Amino acid sequence: MGQSITSGDLVKQLGGELIGDSNILINSVASLESANQNSVSFFNNSKYLGLLKKTKAALVILDKESLTNHTGASIVTENPHLYFAKVSCLFNPRKTLKKEIHKSAVIHSSVKLGKDIYIGPHVVIEENVSLDNDIEIHAGAIIGANCSVGASSVIHSNVVLKENTVIGKYCVLYSGCVIGSEGFGYAKDDAKWLAIPQTGKVVLGDYVDIGSNSTIDCGALDDTIISHGVKIDNLVQIGHNCIIGENTIIAGCVGIAGSARIGKNCAIGGAAMILGHLSIVDDVTISPGSMITSSIKTPGTYTALMPFQEHDAWLKTAAKIRRLK
Repeated sequence: MGQSITSGDLVKQLGGELIGDSNILINSVASLESANQNSVSFFNNSKYLGLLKKTKAALVILDKESLTNHTGASIVTENPHLYFAKVSCLFNPRKTLKKEIHKSAVIHSSVKLGKDIYIGPHVVIEENVSLDNDIEIHAGAIIGANCSVGASSVIHSNVVLKENTVIGKYCVLYSGCVIGSEGFGYAKDDAKWLAIPQTGKVVLGDYVDIGSNSTIDCGALDDTIISHGVKIDNLVQIGHNCIIGENTIIAGCVGIAGSARIGKNCAIGGAAMILGHLSIVDDVTISPGSMITSSIKTPGTYTALMPFQEHDAWLKTAAKIRRLK
């Protein structure tokens, strides 16, 4: 990783209590299983106790309760996972790009460009776009008319921002995501469907991350809003007019239908489905694979699934559940 730091200096920078030698040289982060004599790792789950006892890591980050299970050098902290994340950031700093505009980029003359911007090959930026300072826009991205992008945001390759989209500061949009596509709105006209124009937009707050190939639809009338600090994984679909509250995290393959309102500090597990026009309060955790069919009014953890079985056995289980009162 190109740099080294002693165990003592690491604690001086990031805090925690060092147990053991302050002169251990660390040059990488690693899992308990793959760590070597110059690696730092972390432990915060009892199911990995066997790996903790066998690890070759020079330094392990753990909490006070786990200290008796490890005889080697340690950093004791209340939140080992968070501490490890900070160490990983230290060893893997963000790559600094030369601030330049590639000659193949197509940029409308009305675009407002801030300072220290990187625009990569074959980027297309349409009319009346506003780009703040210190933005990165990577190869093949398309930014539609009347969009705005806040300072220090990163737009990776092949991202599409449809017209009127608003991106806050310090956002990261990963490759292939599409923000502001037409919402799924149709009216029945005898045997045909009439598409309803979607006149709202998508608004992202600050420090929002959107994973690869995720899609967020623009509002039908009002805006689709993704609030400050929201983190969204890959292959997530968010329908028109949804509101996602601050610091909510959404794992991969989740689908949220239109006009759903998700509170603050929620955690939605992978492949969960949330029906439209319902509300979920703050501080709710939804287990992976759950189907949420009605509003949730009380904080807590919610699960809506059955363990898999051989199909005939599953049918019998489902029949028994239906008879429960």
